[in-house]
Amino acid sequence: MRHSFRYKKYSFSYRVMAGIAAASLYAVAAISGADPALIKARNQQNLQALDAIIARDKQAASTPDGQYKLALAYSYAAEVAMELRDKKRSQGYAVTGLDIAKKAVAGNESNAEYHRLLGAMCGQVIPANPLLGALSYGNCARDEIDKAISLDPKNALAYVSRGVGNYYLPAQMGGGVDPALKDLDKAISLDPKLGDAYLWKGVVLHKANRNAEARQAFTEALKLEPDRIWAKQQLDKTPAQ
Repeated sequence: MRHSFRYKKYSFSYRVMAGIAAASLYAVAAISGADPALIKARNQQNLQALDAIIARDKQAASTPDGQYKLALAYSYAAEVAMELRDKKRSQGYAVTGLDIAKKAVAGNESNAEYHRLLGAMCGQVIPANPLLGALSYGNCARDEIDKAISLDPKNALAYVSRGVGNYYLPAQMGGGVDPALKDLDKAISLDPKLGDAYLWKGVVLHKANRNAEARQAFTEALKLEPDRIWAKQQLDKTPAQ
C-alpha cells in the first residue's frame, strides 16, 4: 500500500510538471517582425526549408538578437518535427536551440521575449523522454514564461504559452479549461491577429466538447494563417456538432 501511494504521488507530480512544460510546447508561432520565410516554412511543415534558415542564421549568432533569431528557428523546427510525429528529431532541435536561447537571455536578461522563447524550448525538450524531461525542464518552462509575463504583461504569446500549460495542468492544481481559456482570451485581447491564440482556444474548446465554438476558433486561426497545416488538421478532425 505504501509503495502504491508513493507511485501515485510521483505519477501525479510528473503529470503536473509535464503540464507546466507543455505551456510552451507548440506556442511558438507568429512573432511580430519574424522572418516571413521562417513563418512560411513552419506553417507548411517544411523541415528542409527550416534547416536552410538555421544554417543561414548561424552566421549571425554573435549577438543576443542573432542568438534569439537562431534559437527561434530551432524552436520552429522542433515544433514541426513534433507535428510530424518525429519526437527524436524534435528533441534534437530543441536541445541545440535551448543552449542558444540561454545565451540570448544571458546577453539581455530584461528582454521578455527572450525569456518566453527559453521557456518554450525547455518545454520542447520533454516529449522524447517525458519522465526525465519533465523533471529536468518543467521548472524552466514555467519560470521563464512567468518571467516573460512579469517583464512584459502585454506579451500575448506568453499568455498563449501559459494557457496551453493550464490546459494540461490538472484542475486540482489550478489548471483546466476555464483558466486556459482565460489566458487565451487575454492573448487575443492583446493581439487579435495572433493565430496561435485562436488555434489553441480551438483545441481547448474541442477538449471540452464545445465543438461548434472550437470550429469557429480554428476557422479564425486559418483566416489569419491560411497555410497553417496543423490548424487545418485540427479543424478537419473536429465534428460540426
